[in-house]
Amino acid sequence: MKMIVAVVRDEFAAQVTETLTRKGLSATKLSSTGGFLKAGNTTFLIGVREDQLEDALDAIRGVCPGTQVSQGSAKAGKTTPQSAATVFILGVERMLKV
Repeated sequence: MKMIVAVVRDEFAAQVTETLTRKGLSATKLSSTGGFLKAGNTTFLIGVREDQLEDALDAIRGVCPGTQVSQGSAKAGKTTPQSAATVFILGVERMLKV
């Protein structure tokens, strides 16, 4: 299992939601501000199986130009002015839907 934490510029949030939904992936959407993208943004929490990871990343990359992905570490690479999303991929021991 993986947890994708995607910080997306607000202007792309609705389209990311639609694209994830079309691929059958669910996400928790949080309003957030500052830090990585220096503006209002939306943070998506997306729990996926290993075989769904690339589908989820493709959905985000397809909507958000210049997406940067950081895997296996809490450190993020430098964002560039063109970045529309910064994505972290975290290992998850277990996920429950209640």
